[in-house]
Amino acid sequence: MTVAVIPFKPKNPKTRLSCVLDEQEREAFAESMLLDVVAAVKDADCQPVILSTELFDSELVQVTIENAGLSDALNQYLACALTDVLIIMADIPLADRESVKRVTGTKQDMAVVPGRGGGTNVIYIREPARFHVDYYGGSFLKHMKIAQECGLSCDVIDSFRLHTDIDEKEDLAELLIHGAGKSRAFLAERGFVLTTENGRVSVDRTR
Repeated sequence: MTVAVIPFKPKNPKTRLSCVLDEQEREAFAESMLLDVVAAVKDADCQPVILSTELFDSELVQVTIENAGLSDALNQYLACALTDVLIIMADIPLADRESVKRVTGTKQDMAVVPGRGGGTNVIYIREPARFHVDYYGGSFLKHMKIAQECGLSCDVIDSFRLHTDIDEKEDLAELLIHGAGKSRAFLAERGFVLTTENGRVSVDRTR
């Protein structure tokens, strides 16, 4: 079974949402998004594993790697992986069975889903030990270069549901419009509603 590795920051996450959520709310919202991603990978017949730099209260399977950044932690995991690996970020709560299956069903050695701003939201690797990650600073182009240098064929997958990460207030509109999971319910319970200003859809918090 494909292992879905989900990096997760349990403490003080999503600081760019501080304008609408306090720290405790951001931690709860981040965990809600994580649970949506976990549900999606389970529906896609993957085994979720949470990769965290510190333990947090959860029944989910966790791998805790202390004193390591995102890339180093993932590369330690990839080097020891015994099966194919899906790396999927914890802040893409629109992920669903079909979008994840599209990635793991690639005929190539690996597949990559770009994120906004040159980032990387999802990577699937058939032989993890042959690849290493390098996140931040335009990671999509770096990952494409690494794949080429490692002699790996790579499928670049265009997916709205996997492309849409939630980082800023404006991103919450996509979740309210297209979401159906725990993170959308979290926003609704706290009074977030859609608004329209100058022809653009945004969000407001009513309580």
